[in-house]
Amino acid sequence: MNSYVWKVAVLVGASVAFGSAGGYWLAKAPMEGLQNDSMLPAVKDSAEKKALYWYDPMFPQQKFDKPGKSPFMEMQLVPKYAEVGGNTASVQIDPSLTQNIGMRLATVSRGVVASSVSVVGVLAFNERDIAVVQSRTAGFVERVYARAPGDVLSANAALVDILVPDWAGEQEEFLALKRYGDPDLLTSARQRLRLAGMPPALIAQVERSGKVQPILTITNPIDGVLQELDVREGMAVAAGETLARVNGLSKVWLNVAVPEAAADSIAVGQSAGARFPTFPGQVIQGKVSTILPDTNPDSRTIRVRIELPNPEARLRPGLTAHVVLNHSTDESVLWVPSEAIIRTGKRALVMIAEEAGRYRPAEVQIGQENDGKTAILKGLEEGQHVVASGQFLLDSEASLKGIVATPLEMSSPSVSTAPALHESQGKVLEIDNTQVKIAHGPFNTLGMPGMTMTFPLANAALKAGIKPGDKVRFSVSQNDDGLHVEQLEKSGGKP
Repeated sequence: MNSYVWKVAVLVGASVAFGSAGGYWLAKAPMEGLQNDSMLPAVKDSAEKKALYWYDPMFPQQKFDKPGKSPFMEMQLVPKYAEVGGNTASVQIDPSLTQNIGMRLATVSRGVVASSVSVVGVLAFNERDIAVVQSRTAGFVERVYARAPGDVLSANAALVDILVPDWAGEQEEFLALKRYGDPDLLTSARQRLRLAGMPPALIAQVERSGKVQPILTITNPIDGVLQELDVREGMAVAAGETLARVNGLSKVWLNVAVPEAAADSIAVGQSAGARFPTFPGQVIQGKVSTILPDTNPDSRTIRVRIELPNPEARLRPGLTAHVVLNHSTDESVLWVPSEAIIRTGKRALVMIAEEAGRYRPAEVQIGQENDGKTAILKGLEEGQHVVASGQFLLDSEASLKGIVATPLEMSSPSVSTAPALHESQGKVLEIDNTQVKIAHGPFNTLGMPGMTMTFPLANAALKAGIKPGDKVRFSVSQNDDGLHVEQLEKSGGKP
């Protein structure tokens, strides 16, 4: 019995051991197969994938050659890997997602420059159309007609009657010579009356009536507004004294303030259309007559004078108008929608659409803007496509990926502009022919605090005589690729 129990126990133990071993093999075999078929390539790809550089997402323009903490934000640097089979200088978006983010493209086209400036103006008197009424002889005011400043008068309207006592004797002499009948003497007497200040009409009236006419009626010489009337009945006037001032209304001035940024688009003789709230639906056309030389220092505007016809005298000084100044030339330039321009404060960018759903930033030189379009002076070619809506999302993505726009080519290669330099002091930690690692103090001109950074060297000659541990004074230039050491020399200063 005991022998039987022992044999059964041995068989059961062998079966359990065999089952465990078989189960382990069955479980391990699929896992090993899965690892060999799917996991190993992924591990192999990850091992072969090499970072091009590391960067801080908040400062993507500054590149680092090794991982670690960002000197700017105390956060871990992010690796930038090469894109397999793609252009590393562009952002790729799945075409099916462009509609979801509201992306819209526009074509770079060419057209004639045409601009318009909308401003507000106020009507004023035409200071070139003024008549000054004076007394040509001394006398006394006999009568002042019912006139007052502000009255609109027609030409030849009577203003004032003046009694000239001296004319009585001269006119009596003239009538006596007329009765004598000597033509030569009569001509000489007539000339003396003119020199005494008598108008030809009054001399003719004396000669025709045969009576003395010592009263001179002074009239308004032009159609216009009576601005001044400085006479009263009974007062004495002297020869040449100003009695009245009349401003014509056949043409009026519209004074407008044009922003100084639009000054180049304004020229004398340029057409202008004025709309007055007083005359809804009507546009009165005029021309720029004068561009005044002074500038308002408060509003930064220049004064422009527009001359408007006023045949019916409906336009009265003081009325306000909305004015559109149109300007066009025969110059043909490239245009893009103004909404496609990304203004950073230092330069202007656009996102150029390329094949296979790729987009890259490009710097452009912009010209004048009008009617929702902006002229492109440099940086684009006719027929290219730019992003007109959704470009800010693409620009943010490009910044996160460290993609920067290629700067514009200089128009004159022979002319070079020296970059602005920013100076600091520090201690050299590492240095070779291409870069230097410095624990430096703050850059006051950049607003950057002191930290430890690795800077590219502008040229290998800067390394001469410098070794780790040296205290240095150095200057850097800033561009889209980050900070570059332009000057490096030993110093006894503290970092």
